[in-house]
Amino acid sequence: MTKPPALANGVRETLPQEVQAYLRAVEVYLLAVETRLTEVEARLGASSQNSSRPPSSDPPGAPPRPQKQPRSARKRGGQKGHAGQHRALKADQAVDAVVEHWPTHCPGCQTALPPDAERVGEPLRQPVWELPPLAPTVTEHQYHIVGCPACQQCIRATRPADVPSGAFGPRLVSLVALLNGRYRLSKREVGDLLAEVFAVSISDASVVRACEHVSAALVTPYAEAQTVVEASAHAHLDETGWKQAGQRRWLWVAVTTLCTLFRAATTRRRAELTALVGDAYGGRVTSDRFSAYAHLSVERRQVGWAHLKRDLLALGQGPYRTEAWAARALRVEAQMFALWHRFRGGRIDRVSLLVFMQPLCDQFAALLTEGLTWPWSKVRGFCTELLKLEPALWTFVSVPGVEPTNNAAERALRPAVLWRKGSFGSDSEGGLRFVERILTVTATCRQHSRPLLPFLTEAVSAHWAGHSAPSLFAVP
Repeated sequence: MTKPPALANGVRETLPQEVQAYLRAVEVYLLAVETRLTEVEARLGASSQNSSRPPSSDPPGAPPRPQKQPRSARKRGGQKGHAGQHRALKADQAVDAVVEHWPTHCPGCQTALPPDAERVGEPLRQPVWELPPLAPTVTEHQYHIVGCPACQQCIRATRPADVPSGAFGPRLVSLVALLNGRYRLSKREVGDLLAEVFAVSISDASVVRACEHVSAALVTPYAEAQTVVEASAHAHLDETGWKQAGQRRWLWVAVTTLCTLFRAATTRRRAELTALVGDAYGGRVTSDRFSAYAHLSVERRQVGWAHLKRDLLALGQGPYRTEAWAARALRVEAQMFALWHRFRGGRIDRVSLLVFMQPLCDQFAALLTEGLTWPWSKVRGFCTELLKLEPALWTFVSVPGVEPTNNAAERALRPAVLWRKGSFGSDSEGGLRFVERILTVTATCRQHSRPLLPFLTEAVSAHWAGHSAPSLFAVP
């Protein structure tokens, strides 16, 4: 559809005033319709490549996803001459049993080999790992009743602090929480697995109570992780949706060098960000351009470039007729990442990175300034926002430890997203607290290569006995 030509100079003034007023009204209406049509076309053209939509929501007419690099002519698997990977042999004292196998006949001449045949060289060793039959140990605690010889009252023994109040011990309770919160099994699947593998019968309600026990045991380690985040010099921040009894909630995450902290919140506002990292947080933040981060100074921020690339693709593929402009911006983005990967790979140093990156900074700033002249409000708004954040686009160039993407936070949220898709969120406020605590402890233990089940077991035992919780950061 072509735009109608404008009236020639002087023609409008020759028309009656009523007609001129009508034409002005029609022009205002057509401008509003054109703006609305542009927005609708942009929304219809959104896909997983140029928006936050998942690939599963792509319409049939969406552009095909980028093809992977073509496969090489090599066959799959290990190549000829590859050393391969082999399980290390265990020391003799660590082997539970040894079964010796001796040849009985020569495969060549079929001669029977005597039992006392000369031994040549060392035997081929084949260790075989096997699980023992799994069955729980059941300890029955009997609380005897005796009569007091003085007052004749019946006195029953009290439960010691280190004895669980219910039917399950700390390791079993911790395993239940691990299966539910780490491996994302539903409550019914947790019960089925325990019955099938460990011969333990447990109801869905008992699974919930076990998670409540673990959640209470993790209060102190969770607070310890929040203290570490508040004192960190740099944090990757992000958030994703969650559910509580069908109501919209948000799951925030802060990833630092030492720990990963999750927070389940009712809103996506700035107050929740403050509760996550603290009121006086003075470190640098890598995040997207969401408004909750707008109060942070640009000198303390790094804006993730992955979202910028997606937005530039949307502007170039949309109805804005800015394909050439967006293509130039995407070339700058590609050159920036190429330089960054050269730096990460050790092929250039920090000084060279600064020198080579400066022309790209200037080119991108010029493109944003050019974008302010485009007639489409979405393009102008995008460029206006980025010009205000321009220093935050390039923090990674000069500050060690900062990267141009927010991949650390997005990777941390991925298990939570998969859990949400399978469980549809939480049913209660206590469930939200369990989610944030178990996710925090799981991710932080992984950062420190620390076994999770022993830590949870120790935390539950300490909680039941009234002792101090184990430190999340102390070397076990």
